[in-house]
Amino acid sequence: MFVIEEELKKLPKNPGVYIMRDDKDVILYVGKAVNLHNRVRSYFRDNIGRGPAIDKMVSLIARFEYIITDSELEALVLENNLIKEYSPKYNTLLKDDKTYPYIKVTVNEDFPRIMQSRTMKKDKAKYFGPYSSGLAVKDTIELLNKLYFLRTCNRILPRDTGQERPCLNYHIKQCLGPCQGYVSKEQYGEFVNEVIDFLNGDHAKIKRDLEQKMLKASENMEFEEAAKYRDLLESIKHIAEKQKITGGVGEDKDVLGLYREENEAVVQVFFVRNGKLIGREHYYMTNVSENEGEILGEFIKQFYAGTPFLPDEIMLPYEIEDRELIEKWLSGRRGQKVYLKKPKIGTKEKLVELATQNAKLILSQDREKLKREEGRTIGAVKELEKLLGITSVERMEAFDISNISGFENVGSMVVYEKGKPKKSDYRKFRIKTVAGPDDYACMREVLTRRFVRGLEEKNSEEMRESDEFAGFNRFPDLLLMDGGRGQVNIALSVLEELHIHIPVCGMVKDDNHRTRGLYFNNVELPIDTHSEGFKLITRIQDEAHRFAIEYHRHLRGKSQVKSVLDDIPGIGPNRRKALMRSFKSLEEIKNASVEELTQIPEINERTAKEIVAFFQKM
Repeated sequence: MFVIEEELKKLPKNPGVYIMRDDKDVILYVGKAVNLHNRVRSYFRDNIGRGPAIDKMVSLIARFEYIITDSELEALVLENNLIKEYSPKYNTLLKDDKTYPYIKVTVNEDFPRIMQSRTMKKDKAKYFGPYSSGLAVKDTIELLNKLYFLRTCNRILPRDTGQERPCLNYHIKQCLGPCQGYVSKEQYGEFVNEVIDFLNGDHAKIKRDLEQKMLKASENMEFEEAAKYRDLLESIKHIAEKQKITGGVGEDKDVLGLYREENEAVVQVFFVRNGKLIGREHYYMTNVSENEGEILGEFIKQFYAGTPFLPDEIMLPYEIEDRELIEKWLSGRRGQKVYLKKPKIGTKEKLVELATQNAKLILSQDREKLKREEGRTIGAVKELEKLLGITSVERMEAFDISNISGFENVGSMVVYEKGKPKKSDYRKFRIKTVAGPDDYACMREVLTRRFVRGLEEKNSEEMRESDEFAGFNRFPDLLLMDGGRGQVNIALSVLEELHIHIPVCGMVKDDNHRTRGLYFNNVELPIDTHSEGFKLITRIQDEAHRFAIEYHRHLRGKSQVKSVLDDIPGIGPNRRKALMRSFKSLEEIKNASVEELTQIPEINERTAKEIVAFFQKM
C-alpha cells in the first residue's frame, strides 16, 4: 500500500521528473525538479496562494513516482516527452500538434528534384521553410517545375539513364528528360541554382526573364505563349507578396506573441526566414496559470520539441523561467546557439507587439467558437452525468453488431473521450462463436473478448507492448449499449462474471429507430431531444453503427471478390491466372476445347476435362 507520508521521506535530493497519479492510476501531473526531495514535498505542505487548480490536483493524488536524471537538462527533456505522451489533466498543454511543410531540393542527387517534406533530415539536401500553408508549398513547387522543367520521377540517375521510356511530363514539355540523357548535369545544375535563388527570395532575375519572353511572344503575335508567361509572372508576384521584408538579410527567427484569458491562452508565431516573413500560425494552450512567463516557457518546451527546424533567435513578449536551461536545450538540438530574447525597443519590439495583438484578436474571435465546441463535448458529457446521477465520466465506449441474415457477424467498439471520438482506440471484432442472426450472443462475445483482453493487458507488460489489440487495458467510465434492457443486461452479466464495475447505459430507440431515452439502473430516463447530451448520444450511436457497417461491408466485399473459375475442381490461384492470361474473356474459356486448354503449360489434360465438364453443366 502506498503511504504518501512514508514515501515523501524516501525522496532523493537528485534532479529528476515526478509523476502524480490518482486512485485510478491516471496521470494527473508531470513536473521536473532540480531537487526531487524539496519539490515533491512542497505539494503536501500548507501552501496558501498556490491556486485552486493545484489544490484540487493535490487532493486527488493517491500516489506519486519519480525518475532520477543526471542533470536538470535531462529532466527538462524527459518531462516534455512524458507530457506529450500522456497529456496530464493538470499540466499546461499545447492543443495543436502540427507538423509544417518544407520545400526540399535534393542537391545530394546528380539531377535534383523539388518536393514537399514534413521532416528535416540530415541527408545533405537543402530545406526551405517551414511554411505555415501546405497549399503555398504546393503552389510554389508547381510554379518552379513549370519554370525550370525539373524531373519529378524517382529514378536513380545517371544509373537508370535510358533504361525506360521518358514519362508523360517529357512529352508535354514539362521535363528536360535527364532520364534519357537529353540534358547535361551542368546545364541541369544551372536551373537548380536558379530554383535555390528563388527560394532564397531572389525573384528579380526570374521576373525579368519572364517579362522579356512575354514581350517577345507578344511581338511575334504568339498570344497564347505570352498569356502563359503573364500567368507565371502573376504567380511569382503572388508568392513574393507573402514574403514581406521584416529585418536584416539572412535572419532566421520566430516571433512569439501571447494573450491569456482565464485558463486559456493563444500563442501567435511569426516565422521569419532569411529576413522574410514566410508565414504565421497560432496555437491554443489550455489549463494555463496566471503567469504569462510560465505559459510561454511551457509553450516553448512543447512546441520546439516537435519542430525539425530551430531558428537563430526566438523573440519573446515576456521573460521566462529557466531561460538559460531552455537555451542550452534548444542549442543542443540545433547544433548551434539559439537565443531567447525579449526585445525592449525598436522594430523587434514592435514585431512582438504585433504578434501579441494577433494572439488577442484570435482568442477574442474564437472564444465563442470554443464555448460552442465545449458545449458539444465536455458540456454534453456533464449533461449525461447529471441525468444518470454519476460523476467523472471521461471515457465512453459504445458497441454495435452488424450482419445480414447472420452472414459475417461483426462487432464494433467506438471510443469517446471528453465528448470527442478517439479513433485510435476504435476496435473491430469478427464474431467467432455465433452462427446466425443472434445479436445478444454476438454482443456477449464482443464484450467478453474486449474485457478479458483488457484484464490480460493490465496484467501483462509484454502483451501491452506487442499485441496488435493493445489498448484494451484502459477501461471506460461509462458503457453505452445500442439498445435497451436486453443489451444492457448482457453487458452487466459479462461485467459481473469478470468482477468489473462499470456503469452501463442503454440507448433506447422508438418505432422509427430514433433514440427516445436512456435505460439506466432498470429505469428508462427521458432525455431532452434538443439538448447537447442527446446530440452527443446520437453521434456516438451513429458512429458505432457506421463503424460496424463499414467493417461488415469490407468483409462482404472480400468474400465476393472471387472468380467463377475458383469453383472448378483443380483450379487454384496459379491456374486461374494462367487461364486469364491465355484467353481474353471468360466466354472464350467457356468455349475452349480440351486441346486448346492443354496448350497452357499449367493445365494438364485431366484439369482441362474438368473445366470443359464444369461449363457444360452450367
